[in-house]
Amino acid sequence: MIVSVCNDELKWGRHLFVGEYCNRNVLIVGRGDSVIKAAKLMRQHHVGELLVVELRNGERSPIGILTDRDIVIDVIAEEANLNAISVEDIMSYKIITANENDDLMSTIKRMRNNGMRRIPVVNSAGGLIGVLSINDIMDVITEQLIDIDQIIENENINERENRPTISRH
Repeated sequence: MIVSVCNDELKWGRHLFVGEYCNRNVLIVGRGDSVIKAAKLMRQHHVGELLVVELRNGERSPIGILTDRDIVIDVIAEEANLNAISVEDIMSYKIITANENDDLMSTIKRMRNNGMRRIPVVNSAGGLIGVLSINDIMDVITEQLIDIDQIIENENINERENRPTISRH
């Protein structure tokens, strides 16, 4: 009798959770903040997007995203009055989040399917705890590839140390 015991948990050794790998330093703005304030925050921190949050049940919950592209296309190109525009006027309200306990590989597939380079990570109460980006994912994959390389290297060392060389006379 052959029994299949391969499932994702056994295959990967353990689940990798999004909350373990997301960046917990996140720049945020409120929907009522000015576009000028948001642009200055982006410039100061050299980023191209900010999460828009609002307080819900004591948690800062993500409600949208504001990008530098939003500012250029919707404000500057339209020659709108910067002082009259707030974040909520131009932010994207379409937001997809991941829970900190979601499986990393499943979240990567969701990001791929939705064309997302970053995904906000929330706790069970919907509060923002971080952002998972492609860079964070690359760090995880790089670490795993280094481990695989080390396995191969150790195998070669063990082979040289434990197998005697046969001399041919």
